[in-house]
Amino acid sequence: MTQATAMLVMFILYGILPAAGLYLGYLGVKKITAPKMLEYKAMPQLGYIPEKSLPNEVTTALAQIDQKGEKLRVIYGDTNNDGKIDDSDTVSETYIMIQNLMDKHIPQAVADYRRLHDLDGARADNTKIKHSDVTGKEALLEVLRTINTQFDDLLDASYHQDGQKLLATHRYLQQRFDNPVSKVQILESTRLNDQAKSAADKGNT
Repeated sequence: MTQATAMLVMFILYGILPAAGLYLGYLGVKKITAPKMLEYKAMPQLGYIPEKSLPNEVTTALAQIDQKGEKLRVIYGDTNNDGKIDDSDTVSETYIMIQNLMDKHIPQAVADYRRLHDLDGARADNTKIKHSDVTGKEALLEVLRTINTQFDDLLDASYHQDGQKLLATHRYLQQRFDNPVSKVQILESTRLNDQAKSAADKGNT
C-alpha cells in the first residue's frame, strides 16, 4: 500500500465516516424530536399543523369529520360509480358544499383559533369572546360540531336513499317471480294444454 493510498484510507476512516455518522445521527434525533403533524386524508390543508398545538377535543372532532368527509366525497362525487372522481362525474351542489367545508371553512376556522391561541393560549381556552358566551376554543368546537352534525345528516340521507332503492328492487323481483297470480295463470295454462292434448289423443283413437 502506497503512502497516498494509506492517507486516503485514513481520511475515509477518520474523516468522512465519523462526519457521516454524526450527520445521520442528527437527522435521526431531529426526526424523533420533531412534533407530530396532523394527518387528514380529506383535509390535507391541515397537514402542516403540529398535533400538540390543538386541544384533544379539537383533534378528535377533526378526525371524525375527516373520516365522514372522505366517505361523503365518494358518495356525492363519484356519481357514475366508476371508483374515481373525475370530469365524467356530475357535479352536485352537495358535493361542492362538502368540498368547500373541508377545503376552506374548516382550515380557516382552525387557523383563526390558532391565531388566538398563539396570542395567549390560556385566554383562548378560558376567556369569553366579547359579546358572546363562548371562548375561542368553544367557538371552534361549535363550528366543528355543526359540520359533524351536517355530515351525519348527509350520511343518513344517503343510507336511506340507497335503502329505498334496495326495497324497490326487492318489491319488483317479488312481483316478477313470486306473484301468486302469475303462478295461477301458469298452472291454468298447463291444465288447459293437458286437457287439449288428452282430447286430441282420444280423437286419434
